[in-house]
Amino acid sequence: MSSHHIVRDDQEPALIIANGAACNNELLGQLLEWQPLVIVLDSAIERVSELNIKVDVLLGDFDRGFNPEAFVASQYPIEIIHAPDQNKTDLEKAYDYLIQRKIPAANVVWATGRRADHTITNLTNIVRYRNSLKIVIHDDHSKIFLLPTHFQKWYPKETIISLIPIGQVNGITTQNLVYPLHDESLMMGYRTGSSNAVAEDGIVTISHAEGDLLLMECID
Repeated sequence: MSSHHIVRDDQEPALIIANGAACNNELLGQLLEWQPLVIVLDSAIERVSELNIKVDVLLGDFDRGFNPEAFVASQYPIEIIHAPDQNKTDLEKAYDYLIQRKIPAANVVWATGRRADHTITNLTNIVRYRNSLKIVIHDDHSKIFLLPTHFQKWYPKETIISLIPIGQVNGITTQNLVYPLHDESLMMGYRTGSSNAVAEDGIVTISHAEGDLLLMECID
């Protein structure tokens, strides 16, 4: 796989590569093509290097005998960030790094699949960064992001849309979905909005009064 273009513009989204299930090369290549900054968590660097991807930042706690210096020559120039805080995941530390650099957004791959606990944590932790970083998680079947209280986007008919509440979300109203919601509530573990779909080509509107609501654009 070719290296990404080197464009130094901290107003563009960064790309974070975690260590879950790999996505297909086409998706990864599309994201690499437009990312000015590529961050790889230490647990994934060997897999990433095997794909011949140029990395800008290697970040992690470097535990279990991991030696970051082993990748300096092949990835030169690379910034190595040692983040030993055990109270945060390495993905959260990558978010913190971007916030410190005042980079406003991040696309994330390899953050789902493999261990279920990691997947659930990576998805739900998006809400902690609501006010400081726009996060979109991509895999082969989904594009996942946190909704603002009022959201509009054009979709083709039959696009699968899932609304997943983190905790309880109240006052949800939708337009142009097959199964509309009218000032209703969703609650994790009791009622979610999984596997809804766009009714007709056009604008989908989703609003909610309170709570944290994830949108998943899904592909079977």
